[in-house]
Amino acid sequence: MKKIVTMQDISCVGKCSLTVALPVLSAMGIETAVIPTAVLSTHTMFQGFTFHDLTSEVNPILAHWQKEGFTFDGIYTGYLGSFEQIDLAKKIFEEFGTHALRIVDPCMADNGKLYTGFDIPFTKKMRDLCAIADIIVPNLTEASFLLDIPYQEKYDEDYIKHVLRQLTDFGCHTAIITGVTFEPGRIGAYAYEKDTDTYTTYFNEEEPQHFHGTGDIWASTFSGGLLQGLSLLQAMTLACDYVKESIHKTLEEENHNIYGVNFEQAMPFLITSLEKYKNCVKPTAE
Repeated sequence: MKKIVTMQDISCVGKCSLTVALPVLSAMGIETAVIPTAVLSTHTMFQGFTFHDLTSEVNPILAHWQKEGFTFDGIYTGYLGSFEQIDLAKKIFEEFGTHALRIVDPCMADNGKLYTGFDIPFTKKMRDLCAIADIIVPNLTEASFLLDIPYQEKYDEDYIKHVLRQLTDFGCHTAIITGVTFEPGRIGAYAYEKDTDTYTTYFNEEEPQHFHGTGDIWASTFSGGLLQGLSLLQAMTLACDYVKESIHKTLEEENHNIYGVNFEQAMPFLITSLEKYKNCVKPTAE
């Protein structure tokens, strides 16, 4: 069984970060170790949430893991809330990532703006972590902050290719921009592999509503797909389609919640699709 460790916060109510990463990766047949960086009563869409920082627990966890001789096939970082947590993520890469696939989702911004509590120095610190990753999966806003360039709401394919190349220039082998759209009603992901100088894309039909936490579902599914031996295109396809199916299941439910998608109801789709790709049924790039 493949093993992955993921480092990010956990919300007691709310479908994001570890609340989705652990069940999704586990459903994909991967033993999932967790490093919770903070515990929140709800995710930050709600008002008045409680927050307890767990940064001080990370070093003792890592020391115990080293004593036990634990190893991992993959390391996946999500939302990190401070400079110290980024340094700890780098430490995990250094101490446990020699033979592991290192994936960074630089969760810090969307829709042209940084999340509350983040600033430009933080984006530069996040860039240092991305530089030692194998794969990074920012959205276009995060990519813009990583590169210190203006965010553009309107763009074409040549612009996305240019941004992807710049992202790999500071160290990572593969960069993927999520949430890319070139035409109304179509959305997907665009990847660039520096070692082979190749691009990979996948787009599907865009659902009529967006929800909190779908980026975390995408990154978790994508990470799990790669660890299960899927190609880059297959993993991207599975992640895009599972997010779409999760939104679709949510919108089918009358009076559905607005704070996350029904990814639980879409898990049969995830497992069936994963098995199909593992049996070498290749999706077609668009």
